Amino acid sequence: MSERKQKRDVYVAIADPTRRKLLYLLAEADELPLYELTSEFQMGRTAISKHLAILKGADLVTVRKVGRETRYRINATPLQEIKDWVSLHENFWIEKVAHVKQKVSEE
Repeated sequence: MSERKQKRDVYVAIADPTRRKLLYLLAEADELPLYELTSEFQMGRTAISKHLAILKGADLVTVRKVGRETRYRINATPLQEIKDWVSLHENFWIEKVAHVKQKVSEE
């Protein structure tokens, strides 16, 4: 399978702050056209399009053509993988924080 057709890693896709902001904007709206998304950043359409392509490659964004306009919508389903991963480690951190609090209260 060519590199272009491979599904991108959701962790890599959300690692960039610009892409996280794009996801936030899309989560707040039903769907947005490229020009509205671009207006929220100090970079051009080409740069935003590249970020959206990475999100699309990770199935985090869906695209719909309306005439000549491209509209984007969030697909939060792949984020479940991250939620599951974080949940696995949540108990570890809860225990560590409780241990630290106990040590502090003993002093």
